[in-house]
Amino acid sequence: MHWQGIIRHYGRFFTFVPEEAVVTLLEGNTPLVPAPALARRIAPGTELYLKYEGLNPTGSFKDRGMTMAVSKAKADGSDSVICASTGNTSASAAAYAARAGMKAFVLIPEGKIALGKLSQAMIHGAQVLQVLGNFDDALSLVKEVSAKYPVTLVNSLNPYRIEGQKSAAFEIVDALGDAPDYHILPVGNAGNITAYWAGYKEYRAAGKSKRLPAMLGWQAEGAAPIVRGAPVAKPETVATAIRIGNPASWKQAEAARDESGGLIRMVSDAEILEAYKMVAETEGVFCEPASAASIAGVIKLGTERFFRAGQRLVCTLTGHGLKDPDNAIAQSVTPVTIPPVLGDVLRILGF
Repeated sequence: MHWQGIIRHYGRFFTFVPEEAVVTLLEGNTPLVPAPALARRIAPGTELYLKYEGLNPTGSFKDRGMTMAVSKAKADGSDSVICASTGNTSASAAAYAARAGMKAFVLIPEGKIALGKLSQAMIHGAQVLQVLGNFDDALSLVKEVSAKYPVTLVNSLNPYRIEGQKSAAFEIVDALGDAPDYHILPVGNAGNITAYWAGYKEYRAAGKSKRLPAMLGWQAEGAAPIVRGAPVAKPETVATAIRIGNPASWKQAEAARDESGGLIRMVSDAEILEAYKMVAETEGVFCEPASAASIAGVIKLGTERFFRAGQRLVCTLTGHGLKDPDNAIAQSVTPVTIPPVLGDVLRILGF
């Protein structure tokens, strides 16, 4: 049967949305990619899988939550949505609002957003405002606007966002036949770890799985408020998608960690960039830097002999590498310029 998007496929696990209000770009159904070469290198003896969320319609996992948030807004009669974003939320909100015939307003931190993401929000027709501050400043503003004026907030504070995002956990169980031993993912605003944990619990309660995974979350060192136990006033990291100093779902993330017997730790920018390049070169999977925080976490735990042979690990790769082409180019070998002469080609190729 043709895939119809997550609301139609997993509707019984979500708040009811009338069929005529469903706004979908056929999000979800993303591949769970086996990564045997990467596993041999960073977690020998384990089964490692990559949930490649960059293959959602706008290139990130945010589409799962946005289909629910925008559909519910439409069902409730709203004609506009607003969000603060480090990039992926703005791209998704703009696309789904366009699909719904609604207006989208986006507040982003000035100069702190990857161009691939900014271009998406702009081309989909959103009104983009650059805030002279960070994501947390932008989020405070949109919370105040949505509380006082007729516009729907579609950040992960919106509970329907979390509902949609939990569908990725359903897909993983459907693919593997049960939950993995560990689920590893980046933590920024902390909505995703919250959503996955909710999804795993609901699927087990419905008899779809027999066990629950331990949730292993990874923050960037320069934006690690949960790890450090206090908000970070000026978060900084190359992983722009998780450059957040005061996560909206902080308490829920801690609950997911504690209930699952997991952990939330941090990795450096250098570790993130090493993992970013490694997964691309080893498995042919291109993700944005924030996604690679999950891989960096597995590398770190692998050196600590944390995992046992035979265990199943799933890493969420939250967004596509094309979201942030500047970082990809910066981490790659510079192309060699040559004249149009066969001899020069053969010399460079080593023939």
